[in-house]
Amino acid sequence: MNQHEKLNYVEFAAKDLVATKRFFTSVFGWEFVDYGPEYTAFSNQGLDGGFFNADTCSQTANGGALLVFYSSDIEDTLNKILRNGGKVIRNIYDFPGGCRFHFTEPSGNEFAVWSEQRS
Repeated sequence: MNQHEKLNYVEFAAKDLVATKRFFTSVFGWEFVDYGPEYTAFSNQGLDGGFFNADTCSQTANGGALLVFYSSDIEDTLNKILRNGGKVIRNIYDFPGGCRFHFTEPSGNEFAVWSEQRS
C-alpha cells in the first residue's frame, strides 16, 4: 500500500536491460513488466522500481545512492551474484552489527548485501 510521503519507487539506468533483468531474476527471483523496449519495472521487492535504457549507472563513487539487500546467508548470495554475471567490488567486511559486501550488476549499478553474521 502506498504511504503518504514514504519512499515507494526507485529507478536505475541500465545499458543492457536484458542482462540486468536476467541477473535480478536469477539471483533474487525478481519478475519484470516491460513498458516498451526502453523500460522495465519490478515490484514486491521491498521497494518497487524500474530500469530505463541509458549509458550511465549508479555508483557510490559518483554520488549514487546505495541500495542494500539483506541476506540470511551472505556467502551463498555472493556466490549467486558471481555465477550470474555480477562483480564484487568490495569483499565481505565486518561492521558493528554484521557484515556486508558491494557488487555491481551487468549494467554497472552498485548495490550491497548485508547480514548479521557470516555463514
